Amino acid sequence: MTTSQTSAPLAATADRSAAARPLRTFLALDAAVTAANGLIYLVAAGPVGDLLDLSPGFVRGIGVFLTVYGALVALLASRPVPSATATKAVIEANVLWAVASVATAVFGWFDPNTVGTVWIPLQAAVVAAFAALQFNSLRALGR
Repeated sequence: MTTSQTSAPLAATADRSAAARPLRTFLALDAAVTAANGLIYLVAAGPVGDLLDLSPGFVRGIGVFLTVYGALVALLASRPVPSATATKAVIEANVLWAVASVATAVFGWFDPNTVGTVWIPLQAAVVAAFAALQFNSLRALGR
């Protein structure tokens, strides 16, 4: 095998890795924001619950979920070329979260106060933005 024959697959891998950089960036940002939010909910469930007029147990449960989810998204973001299937699952989960959050605010589920009613759709907009950025980045990779 010649040097050019062995270096072609390496170049293709490097090109795919470079092309996946925006996707990895958006996954990493999503992971950081989600995990940070989750840790705040987990550690300060009482004050956050008081601020939003939600039960601390509910806030703590959301905190656990968000922290674990953020860690899993971070793991995906650490891959040179994130799996298309796993990335699609993240996008779908983000869309579902955003829709459920808006429905929660619109229908008054969990009966948050005004601050909670404003916060819920605001964080849904951030999650939806991550989903859109991730979707467009995945599509740019042709996947």
